[in-house]
Amino acid sequence: MREYQLNIEARFRPEVLERILRVTRHRGFQVNAISMSQVLGGNNVSIEITVNSQRPLNLLCSQLIKLANVFDIEIKQQAAKQSIVI
Repeated sequence: MREYQLNIEARFRPEVLERILRVTRHRGFQVNAISMSQVLGGNNVSIEITVNSQRPLNLLCSQLIKLANVFDIEIKQQAAKQSIVI
């Protein structure tokens, strides 16, 4: 499995976080961590989300950017998770 860390910039609406989580789940990604903070001086939020999946990240990003209130997605980190079987 690969682990991805994203930073999503969006306009704040009560439903924006729910929509991001729904798209993430529907695209086959598991959320490991999430943090949302309001950007000072505006109606925007910054959402940091860590997900993992065997699927390529572009399947998720291409759908997230289509959401009405999302205006930027930054890929912060990609790492392969290695499992050791004993």
